[in-house]
Amino acid sequence: MARIWERVRGKVRRFALTLPIMLAILGPGIITGNVDNDAGGITTYSVIGARFGYSMLWMLLLITFTLAMIQEMSARMGVVTGKGLADLIRERFGIRLTMVVMLLLVFTNLTNTMGEFAGVAGASSILGLNRFLVIPVVAFFVWLLVVKGSYRAVEKVLLVFCILFLTYVISAFMAHPNWGVVARSTVVPTFQMNPEFISLFIATIGTTIAPWMQFYQQSSVAEKAIDLKHYRYEVLDTYIGSFLTNFVSFFIVVACASTLFVAGVRVNTAAEAAGALAPLAGKYASILFAVGLINASIMAAGVLPLSTAYSVAEAFGWESGVGKSFREAPLFYGLYTALIVLGAGTIMFVPESKLIGIMLFSQAANGVLLPLILVLMLKLINDKSLMGEYVNSRGKNIAVWAQAIVMIILAATLTVQTVLQMVRN
Repeated sequence: MARIWERVRGKVRRFALTLPIMLAILGPGIITGNVDNDAGGITTYSVIGARFGYSMLWMLLLITFTLAMIQEMSARMGVVTGKGLADLIRERFGIRLTMVVMLLLVFTNLTNTMGEFAGVAGASSILGLNRFLVIPVVAFFVWLLVVKGSYRAVEKVLLVFCILFLTYVISAFMAHPNWGVVARSTVVPTFQMNPEFISLFIATIGTTIAPWMQFYQQSSVAEKAIDLKHYRYEVLDTYIGSFLTNFVSFFIVVACASTLFVAGVRVNTAAEAAGALAPLAGKYASILFAVGLINASIMAAGVLPLSTAYSVAEAFGWESGVGKSFREAPLFYGLYTALIVLGAGTIMFVPESKLIGIMLFSQAANGVLLPLILVLMLKLINDKSLMGEYVNSRGKNIAVWAQAIVMIILAATLTVQTVLQMVRN
């Protein structure tokens, strides 16, 4: 008995010693995962729940593992090399390919940033706020946070914002779902040979695994300068972030499926879903849903331009980093500022009827870039001169290449479908 007690005490002591290190490292993966539930993502999950009930919940469970694998590779490259993904692409593949990737990334993230401010506009209308006032305030807030704050301060603020995603969990419980059906739908796959179902199925993958995520997490890991001996804590951070991404999206689907689907209410945006919840689940469920949307949009409106600025600065050797002043890194902060001004300014003057089109276009742009980024990452992660003993195992290569091929096909299909839909509208 004494030996058992000594072992328990030893484990508790070791945990107490490692806890501060673990807490200091946690952040990049959790923030990346939560920001992934942005305005476009919440819109997609809301529409899935409203139109097809619980029938896609099993897919969210499956995609969690795919996302975790991809983000772990980003984190591993950041820890081993101490460099961001854009930096490695330039070093290994040359300036021409880097230029193409960066142009696509800037364009994609600009459309995504517009989509985030479209989410701010939609949530503002539900909460009875004037979007012409809220959008500039949000834009100034996220700009000031990054330009005037340190990396640690920005990370802490973003982690606080992550907590607000619990509003979706509360909304789902307030909708009183049938938890037996929810549990069965989560583990029993179902599929419908229906064009709308297939389109939303593909869109879920496109919105859950977005190109900016790999760039942002690797840049964040590199800026934190995480030691290789502490890599396991960054893996934990990555897995927690991947889990939280789909944990939140799970409850968004449940909230809409339990109310809107049952009542036969069709919605096209997350803001419409928030508004429609009021007569079905109560005004507080509706308010919580709208608060979650504006929280997600604010987070992503700051992180997406920041991710872009990091990537472009790394690619072309500019000074970068949240810890630097505007004078020390003018191009880095200049690009960050320009993306926020363009994203917010465009949405200020776009009719509400066009906001959903902007969100759809941003998802199509993601679909164009994602396959290229996945292929480049797989080449980099298997380069022994770069990664040494930390290259992918054969089993992981087979799994990730298979996932990459499937996502390339799905992303291409999503892009074509989205463009055709936009042409028809």
